[in-house]
Amino acid sequence: MSILIGIGIVTTVTTFYLGKKGWQAFHKAVGIKPGVLVYQDYDAPLSLSKLSWQQLSLNKRHLQNLPERQLYQLQRIDERVNHYQAYQKSLKAQHKTPAITEEQFVLNKMLHTRLPEMLASHYHLTNISANNRNDEKKIEANELLQSVLNNIEQRLDKLLAQMDTQQLQELRVMKNYINSHDS
Repeated sequence: MSILIGIGIVTTVTTFYLGKKGWQAFHKAVGIKPGVLVYQDYDAPLSLSKLSWQQLSLNKRHLQNLPERQLYQLQRIDERVNHYQAYQKSLKAQHKTPAITEEQFVLNKMLHTRLPEMLASHYHLTNISANNRNDEKKIEANELLQSVLNNIEQRLDKLLAQMDTQQLQELRVMKNYINSHDS
């Protein structure tokens, strides 16, 4: 009887041990750490101190008077720019020199020069209008900035769509090339 109890205990401990090791191996294989849960509440207000930019160089002071929807939009723009830059780096790694179109040049100028300038102007204007209680200027400044952010986001979407189309076209060409040499 004691042998059966001993075998039962050893079997139970071994099952738990192997189960735990298997669970950890599974998590390691998919790239997550067991027991670590990071939850990001997308409905929570953004904190300027926690904002970080992957590609954009923006002065955090100029972002203080922005509504949250514009901060989220700036983050989306930054993520798209990062995606585009990663694509450009992958082309360079393949020793392909990407040709820069006028659209890309204009977008680059808008992102790295005009957007920071507009944010600075918006910041100064909203601080002045906050002191003078001139709400019309503040409303117009918000509308103008929103229009520019929408324009930049649309241009980025168009550029990323072109990038995807180009990659798909290259895959089709390679498939046709390989199929033509199958005989």
